[in-house]
Amino acid sequence: MEHAIWTEKYRPKAFSDVKGQKDIIGRVKFFVESKNMPHLMFAGPAGVGKTSLALVIARELFGDSWRQNFLELNASDERGIDVIRIKVKDFARTRAIGDVPFKIIYLDECDALTREAQQALRRTMENYTSTCRFILGCNYSSKIIDPIQSRCVVFRFKPLEKPELVALISSIAKEEGLHIDDKAMDALIAVSEGDCRKMENLLQAASAMDKKVTEESIYSIASFARPKEIIDVLTLALANKFIDARSKLLDTMLKYGLSGLDVIKQIQKEILQLDLSGRAQLDLVSRCGEAEFRISEGSDEYVQLEAFLAQVALAGEKNT
Repeated sequence: MEHAIWTEKYRPKAFSDVKGQKDIIGRVKFFVESKNMPHLMFAGPAGVGKTSLALVIARELFGDSWRQNFLELNASDERGIDVIRIKVKDFARTRAIGDVPFKIIYLDECDALTREAQQALRRTMENYTSTCRFILGCNYSSKIIDPIQSRCVVFRFKPLEKPELVALISSIAKEEGLHIDDKAMDALIAVSEGDCRKMENLLQAASAMDKKVTEESIYSIASFARPKEIIDVLTLALANKFIDARSKLLDTMLKYGLSGLDVIKQIQKEILQLDLSGRAQLDLVSRCGEAEFRISEGSDEYVQLEAFLAQVALAGEKNT
């Protein structure tokens, strides 16, 4: 266990271990205690506890025999109609072991299922209700066909908030003997953006170098520039120091190994911190969107970033 991936090592084993999502946990706990539940759909961003909660439900319902009564499939790997017709049906048609009258199939990333597979799944959910319940995990519930959504109780997960992430980081630091100062903690929370899995992976990578985790090591591993460095670039451009702004931006990109898309996303977050009128800020956010689109479509990222800095410099002139 010493060398385990932390996302697995610290995966919740009971409802009390799950951080955040209090309303969802309360309702799901009621289903488990009554040993009866409808089909469930867990929708939300990555790393917020969808798979963990599905595993906790299985453990609480089936106890030691949970592995025999729980099938986990990742639809992004196996998303054809044959998986639904063969794997899912074969598991669903047999009775559960123990006193719970149904098995559970957890279908992760089911928004990656083809339309044909979703139509087959719809019929399977209908036909095997007496012996099986489905838990569907997805990032975008809008990609799931309406007939499946109407068969499920939909729970929408939110990114973990700062107090919950702080509690989790502190718990892991105590368990692993790490020293994390406040700046490193803030950096870890800012970079992970509510994604618990990303946060644990970053923390494990940082701790492999040194038990004292610093702000610098977090930003370096995450390939994420410090907010102050992005602000400095924009401030130089606003002061009509275009060449200096360009040089600092290139240095920052090389220092952290950032791509053009990474930089644009960080710039977009920091624009609201600039001393500009609301209209000027809105215009720059719009320019960010345009640059991001062009880079993603294959344009040269350096040309697009320089063009954006030129727009910042023009905004600074107008503001003056």
